[in-house]
Amino acid sequence: MLSMLRGEALRYAQIFLIVAPSFISFGYNQSGMGGVVDFPSWVRQFPQLDTIDTTGTQKSNNSTIQGTVVASLMLGACAGSLTCMWLGEILGRRKTIFSGACLGLIGQILECTSYSLPQLVVGRVLVGAGAGVLSATVPVWQSECSTAERRGRNVVLTGAFIALGYTLAQWSNFGLWHVEDEQASWRGSLAIGALFWMVIMASIFCLPESPYWLLRKNQSELAQQTLAALRAKDVSSPEVRLEMLMIESAIEQTAGKSLALSDVFRMGEDKFLYRFLLCIGLQFMQQMSGGTLISIYIPIIFQTDLGLPASTAKILAACAMTWKFIACALSFIIIDRLGRRAAFIISGGGMSACMIALTVSNSPSFAGEHAASIVSALFIFLYTTFLPVGFLGPIFLYPSEVAPAQLRVAMQAFAIANQWLWMFIVAMITPTALDTIGYRYYIVYAVIGGMIPPTIYFFYPETKNRSLEDIDRLFREAPSVLSVVSRSKMSITPTFMLDDMDKATTQEIE
Repeated sequence: MLSMLRGEALRYAQIFLIVAPSFISFGYNQSGMGGVVDFPSWVRQFPQLDTIDTTGTQKSNNSTIQGTVVASLMLGACAGSLTCMWLGEILGRRKTIFSGACLGLIGQILECTSYSLPQLVVGRVLVGAGAGVLSATVPVWQSECSTAERRGRNVVLTGAFIALGYTLAQWSNFGLWHVEDEQASWRGSLAIGALFWMVIMASIFCLPESPYWLLRKNQSELAQQTLAALRAKDVSSPEVRLEMLMIESAIEQTAGKSLALSDVFRMGEDKFLYRFLLCIGLQFMQQMSGGTLISIYIPIIFQTDLGLPASTAKILAACAMTWKFIACALSFIIIDRLGRRAAFIISGGGMSACMIALTVSNSPSFAGEHAASIVSALFIFLYTTFLPVGFLGPIFLYPSEVAPAQLRVAMQAFAIANQWLWMFIVAMITPTALDTIGYRYYIVYAVIGGMIPPTIYFFYPETKNRSLEDIDRLFREAPSVLSVVSRSKMSITPTFMLDDMDKATTQEIE
């Protein structure tokens, strides 16, 4: 039974039974529909979304409707993320995750059984709501269960799982493309996502609740047992009791303050507003540097923009997403060695350079040239190398690190909702933008991507090797925003706050 697992075995169970299906589903559902919109069976069922066999004004109108339908998932996810501001603390992490999986499963069933556009949209919104709940809750749950030295690698795995979801979506769409005239092609593609929700629902209550949430609900004994299982230590061991004291100390420092959701918009001693802006800024940069553009519409870019045959476009799209999954290994290596800041800077600069290259290679000066299509394809693959370095998994890790304990779920929910909102905007306008302004569309992403390195350098503190309590203290004790960044660059012992508690802690343990 899963309840008997401890230490590493328990950590792997969390990763592969909850984190993996949550974020594989995230990527699969985000990318999957973009690959079936040109199937003849899909077009016959939903002629309002046909952009293949239409021209002129009709094509423009259908592009807008298609973008809205595809993007309706993001709108549902935005709403789902925001509900976690209340549900996350009331229900706890596990019940919130279960609720999100239930919503996603209901939506997936509605999607794959759709015979009308309204049913399809309702199903997609519910799938999005489930994905939003999980994307806002699972990284917080995982961070609160992880040690400081492993938190980065643990949570950044979410990026690899999202990329794996993209990969599975593109390869399944390519395989089903061979029976594209049958309704089973697109219905089967949409139905595959239901498997991930069912795994989550079957597993979540066999795994432990967050010890942070348990302590805030005055369930100290259960929290200590949970920590002991997560660390593979005895309940009364010095390590477990010391970590309990650290968490309790962090909670007590804000326990006397009456915190409301509105506090995230106030600076104060704890710099809540600054931390909040760090969270939502990161999500904005990820979306507006081209992440959703490439991930969702890559088959359309290859087929329509570069003029490649449908089969070639789908193979290249699947290969690009496969490479993106492989490239996630770079983030896994960098995030806890060079740090979060280095990962963001390298990723942002690289994505901007790729968007500049796409702008040039798709310009009228190179229209119809085979060499330009090859260059465009090359830089799309290069883009999928840079994106996961800092702006796939790490953007789920960083908000859960910089947010204070009592507002962690609220800030994470706001940040993820902001990400889904920009996903919605990008997914909705992309078909129309590619059809109207063409290569100029890439300029927007090139400019915003170029702003990432200086923004990260001046305003984003390093969180590598710091416990969540250490990070909280860093923000509280720094006299200004810029000093937070400068202090974060100093070498520290991950548990530097223990020096202040050493005598009292030792006496209590003895």
